[in-house]
Amino acid sequence: MLSLKNVKVPIDNKKDLKDIIATYLHVNSNKIKSYKIHKESIDARVKHEFCYIYEFWVEIENEEKYLSKNITKVVEEKYIFPKSGTKKLENRPVIIGLGPAGLFAAYELAKHGYKPVVFERGKCIEERVKDVEEFWKSGKLNKNSNVQFGEGGAGTFSDGKLNTLVKNKENRMTEVFDVFVEFGAPLEITYSNHPHIGTDRLREVIKNMREQIISWGGEINYNSLLEDLIIADGKVKGIVINGKEIKTEVVVLAIGHSARDTFSMLLSKNIEMISKPFAVGVRIVHPQELIDKHQYPKLYPHLPASSYKLTYTSSDSRGVYSFCMCPGGYVVNASSENASVVTNGMSNYKRDSGFANSAIIVTVNERDYGTNTLDGLKFMESIERKTYELTNGDLAIQKFKDYENNKISDKIECQDFVKGNVNYIDINNILPEYINVALKEGINYFNTKIPGFNEGVIIAPETRTSSPVRIIRGNSLESNIKGIYPCGEGSGYAGGITTSAMDGIKVAEEIAKKYSNVL
Repeated sequence: MLSLKNVKVPIDNKKDLKDIIATYLHVNSNKIKSYKIHKESIDARVKHEFCYIYEFWVEIENEEKYLSKNITKVVEEKYIFPKSGTKKLENRPVIIGLGPAGLFAAYELAKHGYKPVVFERGKCIEERVKDVEEFWKSGKLNKNSNVQFGEGGAGTFSDGKLNTLVKNKENRMTEVFDVFVEFGAPLEITYSNHPHIGTDRLREVIKNMREQIISWGGEINYNSLLEDLIIADGKVKGIVINGKEIKTEVVVLAIGHSARDTFSMLLSKNIEMISKPFAVGVRIVHPQELIDKHQYPKLYPHLPASSYKLTYTSSDSRGVYSFCMCPGGYVVNASSENASVVTNGMSNYKRDSGFANSAIIVTVNERDYGTNTLDGLKFMESIERKTYELTNGDLAIQKFKDYENNKISDKIECQDFVKGNVNYIDINNILPEYINVALKEGINYFNTKIPGFNEGVIIAPETRTSSPVRIIRGNSLESNIKGIYPCGEGSGYAGGITTSAMDGIKVAEEIAKKYSNVL
């Protein structure tokens, strides 16, 4: 099979892709046995040459005669799970949390005969969706079943972005995308330069993966909160779930970045942890058409809602940048604790709300919140609680121009881009002054890149951009307590759906290499 790289196709192309490949190879299309898209991106660097860039994988006879700089032999990207080890497991391996990291750790272990037992503090995805929608409607919060907690993790109520800067070593990323497609994700995620599933499609994928895990002998328990670890001689011996002791010598901690009560428990058990930098700020909303008009030379009706990525260094040397940009999406109340407010962005697969939103965030570190392990977490919490006090539990909303002038905004028509209730306050009173200064500088700078950017509406606070801690793990991916495997975004080793899923696979591999799957 041949790889045809850097094939340019006009945006308004009307030809069949097979004919384009044939023209590229200077052959009749009937010579092409089969083809598939391996990569697809939009090249918008030069507006008058706006086009798609493809890499095709093509099957054709006499491949050698076509080889050139841009036509090479395909190197298959195949994921291989390691052979099982020999050490006997006395008890089934346990996974705490069913976000992307826990889901893929459970999937790989179940597929290869380890019959993992999963404990998820929240509900199954079907019930979780009902709880979230009730919260957005009435403000009634279920602290274990919400945008942060429950089957699928926080990424379930997001844009479902799958792009990552992590290299595809060992083909773990290939495995993640192939599994997603097998269980209901669109095929395009395997080749798109900016792949995403969307929260609506992701829910179905998660449910299908769950059923497969169970069919392979895995066990999934909902409404099951990790309360304690049983440790002896530097090794984990068991866990306590809802007051019940369960024996196990393998615990995968895929707890997510919002499990603050669990972080405190782990610290009390002398699990080695350190604080790490993160970022806080706001969400900014614009009409999607504003972004599309800037990103595209003209508004082609068949093109997807466009995105952006913006960065700036503030006058006091802080990074200000866009994060988790959601084309055609919604801003949502993502709270998971009583007397606390936090926001996030979410998109459905079609990205058709008509509004673009993105976090605009500012880096913070120990100089801002202190050097103790959980000081960063407490810093986040203080902003969220202050918001609650000022808004009575609603999201804070303000026009950016009013934010610049410390003025509370008049009524904003936001029902088409916000999930949850809003309150009109001055966001300057929520965030520390150095964050306010950096945000104002950054957003005005971004206006030079996308004219009209500083006409947007901001919604606060955006605090849970990443875990504020990292749970230390060694070469075998275990913590200082043997048998405990910190995993995913909550443990500080990932940032988003794809990297979390890949880390779940990586941890499953380490467990498999050590232990036999004969239970």
